[in-house]
Amino acid sequence: MKSLWNDKEAAEFVDCFGEHGEDLALRVYSSRLIGRDHDLVMHGGGNTSVKTELKDLFGEPYEAICVKGSGWDLVDIEPAGLPGLQMAGLRRLRALDALSDEEMVNQLRLHLGDAKAPNPSVETLLHAFLEAKFVDHSHADAVLILGNQPDGEKRMRDALGDKVAILPWIMPGFPLAKAVADACEAQPGCEGVMLLQHGIFSFAEDARTSYERMIHFVDCTEGAIAAATKKVVPMLAGPAKTSVKAAEENAAKVLPILRGALARNKGQERVIADWRCADDLLAFAAHADAPALLSTGPITPDHVIRTKGPYLHLSLSEAQDRSAVEARLDQYRSEYKAYFDGCVAKKKAGEFIMLDPDPRVLMVEGVGLLAFGANKKAATVAADLAEHTVRAKAQAAAIGKYVDLSLEDLFEMEYWSLEQAKLGKKKSPLLAGKVALITGAGGAIGHGIAEVLLENGAQVMLTDRSEEQLKKAGELLTQNFPERDFGLAVLDVTDADSVATAFAETTRRYGGVDILVPNAGIAHVSELAEMDLDQFRKVVDVNLTGTLTVLRESARIFLQQRTGGTVIVQASKNVFQPGASFGAYSASKAGAHQLGKVAALELAPLGVRVNMVNADAVFGGEISSGLWDEVGPERMRSRQLDPSGLREFYRDRSLLKLEVSPRDVGNAVLFFAAETTPTTGATLPVDAGVPGAFPR
Repeated sequence: MKSLWNDKEAAEFVDCFGEHGEDLALRVYSSRLIGRDHDLVMHGGGNTSVKTELKDLFGEPYEAICVKGSGWDLVDIEPAGLPGLQMAGLRRLRALDALSDEEMVNQLRLHLGDAKAPNPSVETLLHAFLEAKFVDHSHADAVLILGNQPDGEKRMRDALGDKVAILPWIMPGFPLAKAVADACEAQPGCEGVMLLQHGIFSFAEDARTSYERMIHFVDCTEGAIAAATKKVVPMLAGPAKTSVKAAEENAAKVLPILRGALARNKGQERVIADWRCADDLLAFAAHADAPALLSTGPITPDHVIRTKGPYLHLSLSEAQDRSAVEARLDQYRSEYKAYFDGCVAKKKAGEFIMLDPDPRVLMVEGVGLLAFGANKKAATVAADLAEHTVRAKAQAAAIGKYVDLSLEDLFEMEYWSLEQAKLGKKKSPLLAGKVALITGAGGAIGHGIAEVLLENGAQVMLTDRSEEQLKKAGELLTQNFPERDFGLAVLDVTDADSVATAFAETTRRYGGVDILVPNAGIAHVSELAEMDLDQFRKVVDVNLTGTLTVLRESARIFLQQRTGGTVIVQASKNVFQPGASFGAYSASKAGAHQLGKVAALELAPLGVRVNMVNADAVFGGEISSGLWDEVGPERMRSRQLDPSGLREFYRDRSLLKLEVSPRDVGNAVLFFAAETTPTTGATLPVDAGVPGAFPR
């Protein structure tokens, strides 16, 4: 591992954050250096601090410690993410014999310089009790590989020498803070502390030295591992029996089965998947020792709230068999309950409510690594941590034997209130855990639907035959919803192979499909007497046959998942009130509407609801309607009207005299997608009131 410190960059940070003082500016810079290296920390892991001088309300200076706050990630931390606390009061706490977690948090809040600041790290007192000005803490993979060995202390001593104090596992909080301070005082000249099965601290009087000591310590452990393995890790280097292409095909087959089996509350609480299939992960999943190694606990207990302890290993044949999957999940849940009950019985104090007993991470032979979470972000975090964990465990096995924490220690961390607080208690959005696929999403209506579904927590795959339109829609969604995850896939609804490919891509990205919105549509203006048959077939292929192709593909996934689903067919006001010179469009949309009703009949046994939205005169905003751009002027001319009055004509002919926006259609889709009423086979007009199009 190499130092990434750059004096020019450091100076730029001082210029940028100079108003907060040079100490804090450099603390931000070196924190980000640690955060950007995933071999050190990931997803909010680790913490850093600096002891500096701040001023109170009266302008009086006081000694303070600025330490990473809850909810901040080192990779992009700013001064606001390092709340300042008064050092004098914190130092006094060390004289106490004991301090409960609740009182510790209370004391940290009481000593904040700003009451609105985020909660300081649970390891704030550890930082405060150390004398050094700058303190860095990471969960570096390499130190955990050595530290999770039966002879971990000796290995760490051989690798790091006598400049680092080495401590066994101690639960974070007040006891650990005192133990670290005592160890450093007992070892003069100490430059760091290694916490076996937890992580490593480095410290110094300046930011660069503290950071580079961290890098040096990790580099030493990496060197020790490389020497012990001769850079060959059998569990990762063995020939993968499955190619990445075959793994892609396998993943598309097994993910809906796994995701459906993991759904809770009779399938209503669904999970989102994240799939990884690097060659070394495929090799690991196929190794004979993989099941046993995956059944052990995490490389650091900080991961347990996001990945659980053990991972579940399945053969490919098991993963393709729903009954076998459910049997293995039942076994995992039973073992988790036994772990919970056993640990609670040993504690003999406190009240605990068992968390959900489902695995977060699975490895499947011929597929790779699969992680599941309430949304894509949670699944991605679990997958990132699991990737590092699998590789670390394989290296640990290659140099000796991987040893995890005791079940009691892991339970203490998993059910620690301060650790659980990191996950937050936000109310789940309406469509949490659901995956939507929209066809024709590069157009105005499709984009409006995507906006509404994203706002309400769905994972959305936008599909369209136009890559250019998809890209534009994606750029707009990224601007408007930077925190939301969505995918883009080119899909031609008239091509069955293209449809299958897009659904498989959606499945690999999210785990399956719950909400289907057949929205792709084109039009052609012509009287029947002059109708070009090729043009007629083209409209029917997209509007009618295209609806069938996606209905057929979604039905296959719904059958595998067994968690119900929702289909919202974008039909048209023309279903009930066709227009002259608009025969191809009207007939094809009427056919799509009829297919929706048939689908409602056929898919009801699977718990799938199929409803229709009949919209009219949706012109678009940021993305214009390609259909109206193409046929709007001709429709007006067919009525002997001025094309420039297109919007006004359609608005004024409605009962409500209102324009219909893409988001209006999106809200209609949301009504059905939310499944708040037991409705299927229904038609909802979104046309501002066109009497001739009233459903009857």
